[in-house]
Amino acid sequence: MTAAPRSRIVRWLKRGLIGIVGLLVIAVITGSIWEAIAWRRTVANYPPPGKMVDVGGRKMHILCSGTGSPTVILEAGLDVGGIIGWSLVRDSIALKTRTCAYNRAGIVWSEPSPAPHNAVTVAADLHALLAAAGEKPPYVMVGHSLGGPYIMTYTKYHGDEVAGLVFVDASHPEQVKRMAAVLGKMPDASLRWITLAASLSWTGIVRLASGQAKMPKLPPERVAAMQGYLPRSLGQELIEAASIDSTFAEAGTFHTLGDRPVFVLTSMAPMDSNAIKTLKITPEKAKEFKEAWRAMHDDEASWSSRSQHELVYDATHYIQIDRPDVVIRAVRSVVDSVRARTP
Repeated sequence: MTAAPRSRIVRWLKRGLIGIVGLLVIAVITGSIWEAIAWRRTVANYPPPGKMVDVGGRKMHILCSGTGSPTVILEAGLDVGGIIGWSLVRDSIALKTRTCAYNRAGIVWSEPSPAPHNAVTVAADLHALLAAAGEKPPYVMVGHSLGGPYIMTYTKYHGDEVAGLVFVDASHPEQVKRMAAVLGKMPDASLRWITLAASLSWTGIVRLASGQAKMPKLPPERVAAMQGYLPRSLGQELIEAASIDSTFAEAGTFHTLGDRPVFVLTSMAPMDSNAIKTLKITPEKAKEFKEAWRAMHDDEASWSSRSQHELVYDATHYIQIDRPDVVIRAVRSVVDSVRARTP
C-alpha cells in the first residue's frame, strides 16, 4: 500500500472517531437535560406523604398514622422502594396502634448522608429521626430482609425502647457463609455494572434502562414515585450494599432478646427458575438453600424465650406484598403481647 492511500485511510478513521465522540457528547448532553427535567417533574408530581424531619442538617422522611402504644416501626430491606414496600400493610396495622414507616438516608424522599451507611449509622439515624419527629417508645420493630440486622442493632443500642420484634424473611448475620456452605461457593455479589450505572445516573441512563416497573400489587402512584426517585435511591442502595459485611458483623454481636415477644416469618415458596439460573445451581441445591434459610430463621426465633415462627409457603421474599395478611397478623400478635404485659 502506498503512502497516499494509507494517509486517506488514517484520515477516514480520524473522522469516524471524531464523529463517534461527537455523537456520544450529544447523547450525554441530551440525556443529562432529560434527566434534569424528569427529576424536577418527579419532585413536583410526587411530594412526600407524611413529613420531612431535620436530623442534624439534612432531612429524613417519615410517615406515621394511628394511635395507641406500642408504636410499630417498619424497617425496609436493601432496596430502592423504602416505605413503598409496606404499602399493603401499614394502614391496616395503623388501625390497631401507632405505626411509622420511614426511608433511610438517600432512599426515595430522604436526603443522602455523607456518613458510611451500615447498621450502626442506620440505628443512629432512626433514633434521631424518631426523637425529632416526636415519636415515643415503646416500639415494636419490624424488619424485612436486611431490615432484620438493622432492628437487631437498634435493639442492641436502644434496648430500653424496644418491646417486641417481627422478622419478615429477615437476613441472618451468618447467611453469607451458611449460603456458601450449601452452594459450595460464595454467592456472586458483583455490583460493578450497577455501580457504573449509578455513577452515571445524571446522564439519564438509570431512568432509561429501568423502564417501567411492573408491581401490580402495589399502588400505581407509589410505584411511579419509586421509579421517579430511582436514580438517587440506587446510589444509596449500593452504599448500603458495600457495607453489608460490616452490618452483618455488628448484628452478629447481639442475639439476646430476653423475653421480648418475637415473631419470625419465613418465605418457603420454591426458588423460581430465574433465581436458580442466576445462582448457577441445580434444583436440588435450590431446595437445600431453602432449608438452610429455614434453619437460619429457626435460629432467629431462638433469640427470645417468647417467640413464634411461621413458615409461609405461598410467598416469595417480599411476604408483605405476597401475603400482607400474614405480616399484619404477626405484627398485631406482638402488639397484643406487649400490651398484655404492660401495666
